Amino acid sequence: MDVRIGDILYMKKPHPCGKDTFEVLRTGMDFRLRCTGCGREIMVVRSKAEKSIKRIERKEND
Repeated sequence: MDVRIGDILYMKKPHPCGKDTFEVLRTGMDFRLRCTGCGREIMVVRSKAEKSIKRIERKEND
């Protein structure tokens, strides 16, 4: 799955704050994601994160 820094991920399950969108801050063997609702940052193993992604919204490159 092609996930890039700056992408917005729509996940199957929401964060406890209620939002289901996360911004990608880092990629690799795991992802660092920031909740777009409360701003909390989390680290998720890549395989687990890829299973829970519904949709990817690309950030336009300048």
